[in-house]
Amino acid sequence: MAARRTGSYSSPSNSFNAGSGNSHSASTANEDEDGHNLWSSILSEVSTRSRSKLPSGKNVLLLGEDGAGKTSLIGKLQGIEEYRKGRGMEYLYINVHDEDRDDQTRCNVWILDGDLYHKGLLKFAMDASSIRDTLVMLVVDMSRPWLALDSLQKWASVIREHVDKLKIPPEQLKEMEELLVWNYQAYVEPGEEFPGSPQRRNTSLQEEPDDSVTLPLGEDTLTHNLGIPVVVVCTKCDAISVLEKEHDYRDEHFDFIQSHIRKFCLQYGAALIYTSIKENKNIDIVYKYILQQLYGFPFNMPAVVVEKDAVFIPAGWDNEKKIGILHENFQTLKPEDTFEDIVTKPPVRKFVHEKEIVSEDDQVFLMKQQSLLAKQPPSAAGRPDASPRVPGGSPRTPSRSGGSNVASVSPVPAGTKKIDPNMKAGTTSEGVLANFFNSLLSKKTGSPGPGGTGNSTGNSGTNSVPTSAKKSGQKPVLTDVQAELERISRKQDLTSPTSPTSPAESEAS
Repeated sequence: MAARRTGSYSSPSNSFNAGSGNSHSASTANEDEDGHNLWSSILSEVSTRSRSKLPSGKNVLLLGEDGAGKTSLIGKLQGIEEYRKGRGMEYLYINVHDEDRDDQTRCNVWILDGDLYHKGLLKFAMDASSIRDTLVMLVVDMSRPWLALDSLQKWASVIREHVDKLKIPPEQLKEMEELLVWNYQAYVEPGEEFPGSPQRRNTSLQEEPDDSVTLPLGEDTLTHNLGIPVVVVCTKCDAISVLEKEHDYRDEHFDFIQSHIRKFCLQYGAALIYTSIKENKNIDIVYKYILQQLYGFPFNMPAVVVEKDAVFIPAGWDNEKKIGILHENFQTLKPEDTFEDIVTKPPVRKFVHEKEIVSEDDQVFLMKQQSLLAKQPPSAAGRPDASPRVPGGSPRTPSRSGGSNVASVSPVPAGTKKIDPNMKAGTTSEGVLANFFNSLLSKKTGSPGPGGTGNSTGNSGTNSVPTSAKKSGQKPVLTDVQAELERISRKQDLTSPTSPTSPAESEAS
């Protein structure tokens, strides 16, 4: 009974609970429906975002001469200070980050070696399935501008040859070429009307290009359409100042080089960027232009052609008329001049190959010169035709008088000056000879003979007198000068009150 009562009692309760359960189930169904709608909206949003995420598998292919700075350029974009150059085919990557959608991905970078032997490795970087997502970058070394045009033509032909080997269906290749033409014609220079909000450009071929809004191409524009976007990057533009100082390059030479590179860019529909890793110039433009070409990022950088070492020309901006402005600055050059004839490789300086000579110490050099001067004979210091001369005022002994002197000059007593036999008679005056003779007389009377001293005896003094007297008694061949001397001496003997007879008598007095 209790159970029944309980059951009966509980019956209304059960019926009540059942009624409340029906209302709860209805509310739960509504919540489930709302939750389902919420999850549906979340899933749809996620799927939408997944479709708008940054695509993966984009590629940048770099080609250029060895040492042009290809690896250094990508290392600078990565923010790596120290990098190692590879061989053959290098693989690097660039981080791509979308701040607006908080998304990031990696852009593959392939660097081909400057040796044509490795061009077969291009098959690993670009095949028929990845050619639509590839940007080709031709790197030119501006420190060697004489190689610029040949390098561009060589590597562009390598790309053309590789594309032909891929055997892409003609319909697909034609679509790629038409898209490249449309993008080139649809370029609009950024201005105030440029949209500030980030927008993605449609890089697929789902929509047919609208030919009604495009302008016709120039005669020499996109004549070599590869179907792939191309960017020409000139590295080491800081060397322009070095070329001006060391190789006499002028502004018209750089305008001439730029005009030929821009004509090449017109043929391939390529952009042109001058960079300098050393001065960190235009590196950010290279990065932003890659993002714009491959990922559709907005790009509002206008063309720059004023600065000769920081040129930037986006694809679609240039034409023949704008290139002709450079020709107006030519003074000695002509636009039709051949590139190889004007931009030539400067001659190699000889001192580059010569062995470096290290200068010796100054003291060592002076000691060598001193030893060389000591080895030279005394006559080498004077005239070669002059006989040895005795310094004026120095005593002369009979033993030092040679026979050659007797033949040309009359012997003089000891202690006298030697007369220069080369002296001409026409240049001698009586006053000079008189003074010279008076000095001889004063030295004869005031100085002792070579054979004795002041305290010597008469015998020692007389030893020199007969010798001098005997020598003076000789009659050698007299020159005009000697005859003039004798005439003056006789004149002075007559006018002078006393004349000493000999050194011996002077000593006795």
